This record gives sequence, C-alpha cells and structure tokens, in this order.
Amino acid sequence: MSSETVSLKKKKDGLGWIVWLKGWAYVLQEIFLQRIMASHLHNPFPLPSLNHLTCIVTGSSSGIGSETTRQLAEAGAHVVMAVRNIKVAHELIQQWQTKWFASGKGLPLNIQVMELDLLSLDSVVRFSNAWNARLAPLHNAGMFTMGGTQKFSKDGNEEHLQVNHLAPALLSLLLLPSLIRASQSRIIYVNSVMHYIGFVDPNDLNVVSGKRKFSSLIGYSSSKLAQVMFNNVLSKRLPLETGISVVCLSPGVVHTNITRDLPRVIQHLYSALPYFIYSPQEGCRSSLFSATDSQIPKYCEKLKTDNKFVCAFISQNCQPTSSSEEAQDIETSNKVWEKTLELIGLPLDALEKLIQGEQVQCRYGIIHKQ
Repeated sequence: MSSETVSLKKKKDGLGWIVWLKGWAYVLQEIFLQRIMASHLHNPFPLPSLNHLTCIVTGSSSGIGSETTRQLAEAGAHVVMAVRNIKVAHELIQQWQTKWFASGKGLPLNIQVMELDLLSLDSVVRFSNAWNARLAPLHNAGMFTMGGTQKFSKDGNEEHLQVNHLAPALLSLLLLPSLIRASQSRIIYVNSVMHYIGFVDPNDLNVVSGKRKFSSLIGYSSSKLAQVMFNNVLSKRLPLETGISVVCLSPGVVHTNITRDLPRVIQHLYSALPYFIYSPQEGCRSSLFSATDSQIPKYCEKLKTDNKFVCAFISQNCQPTSSSEEAQDIETSNKVWEKTLELIGLPLDALEKLIQGEQVQCRYGIIHKQ
C-alpha cells in the first residue's frame, strides 16, 4: 500500500477522526473565547515608528489587509498595495490621506499601488520581476487572502488553492532577492484556525479526483493547511544567513466580506454571534504584531536552531502557538512542497537558485537575474 493511500486511510480511521474533532475544538475555542484570550491587547494595536520599513501587502483593498495597510502606513512604513483592482485601491488611499491631513499629522502617507492578480500566475511573475528590478530592499511581504466556491483559475487550479496558497507561494519565492537585500525581512501569511480541520492529499491538491466531495469548507481549510505545510518546509530550507523569518498567523474569527463564501451554517454562526466576532481592526492585530515585533526573528531562529520542522505560528492573541498535528507531518509537507513547485511551474532547485540571485525559468515567465 502506497504512503498516499495510507495517509488517505488515516483520515478515515479512528485516529483521523480524533484529530479532526480536536481541530473543531480549536475552531470553537477561537470563536467563543477569542475576546477573552486577547483581552490584554489594545485596539487599535500600538505600533512604533516604522519609517525604515517597506512592506508589500496583498489583498489590501478590503478587510484585514486594508486595515493592516492603513495602520502600517500611519506608523510611517512605505506600503505597497498589491491588488487586482487599482481603482478601488487609489480611492481608499485618497480617503486615508484626507483623514490623515484632517488630523494635522503632516506628511502624506507613503502608499503606492501595483497591479497583482493572484488568480493569474503570469501576473505574479510580472509583479515580482517589476519589484525586484528596483533593486530595493523589502522588509515584509504579507499575504492576506481568502477564497470562494469551487471555481478554477485560467491556470487550471481550484481558486481557493491558487489564491490562498499557490500564488502567495510563488510570490514569496520570487521576491526572495529583494527580501534578502533587507535586514531581518519577513514573509507573513494570514492563515486560519480552520487549517486545524483541513486535510491535504499532495496528489490531489485541487480536489478533483473524486475521493472527496468538494465544498467551500474543504477548499478553504485544505488550502490553508497546504499553506502551513509549504511554509514549514520553506522556513526549514532558508539558510539562517538570509535573515528571513517565515510566519503564519491566525487573525481570529473576523467579520469581513469573505463570510459570503463560507458554508451557510457558518454564515449563520457568524451572524448569530456578533459579540464574539472581531472587527477588521481587531483582526489585523496579529498581522501587525507579526510584521513589527522585534522578537519574531529571534523566535524563528530558535525554531530553526532547535531543529523544529515548523514555521512560526502566531495566534489571534499575538502569542506563539503550534500549528495542527497534520501540518507537522514531515513526509506530507515535503510532498506538498514538491507538488506546489510543480503547479507553480518552478524547478525543484528554484529556492537555491533564487537565494543565489540566479536566473530561474518559470513556466509563467523568466525570473531575471538580479
């Protein structure tokens, strides 16, 4: 019996069900106890001066990404909104600038817009080449993404998988030359406690084999689990001398427009429990913490030197925590890594070449030597 078959069987046997039920316990705990667990946090989250930082934020025109962008910029960071709808982004910036000037704060917010469509891997390559050509350092690359029902991108990937995992993975790897130029840069993923109930078959990341009936819950939770698994490997393989920290985080259960894409039972749960649900301003606290806290690089370095096969995972109350048991499966994580590189069109030695600043041939375009 192949290891893939064993892995699939494990999900169906008693042990698999125990892990799955334990995952739901984490989800319910986050829904009902998050406000108590995060009662020590201020809202808005206090930030130091960030004049020295350059941050790229995807998904920055709404919800958590929008709040993160605004607060980073108000603290002095140079923030790049990487978005599909440039018009909406410029309208947001205008609103923020107007309020900023009205408060008498002085210099305008340092925000710019660049086009990036995570449903197009071609767009990811174009964006990365355009940014890396600037030869400027990049301190934070933040991925704020969530998906909808089962649809497929023009690249042939299920949209949850591409938007939540494949496109951010490609973007992170292609931005490595710029990240290495900065001191103690960070790759930050807004993940979800929902990854605790996810299950990944590396040979069926798009959930098209028929072994599982697709639902938005399966698509979402599985893509978030694949994201953690991939970044466990990335964190392990990045040499310490690159100075790059890889962080996944849970924003908590947040009231954003993604609830329209969730199963109806979860939509009802959201609407019935308004007190327990975070606002986007509250939901971005763990993102801001992960991007700015001075202890993050030390924590990530300790995980590597302790030979931990995990990336940093920050909870909604801004505390280091553990990802799911399934996420820490080394064999499956390595297979997810290899399958991800295959789906995003990169060779298996892409990471090493990009770290060295060498030219890499991607199926969706050439990554130019820096």
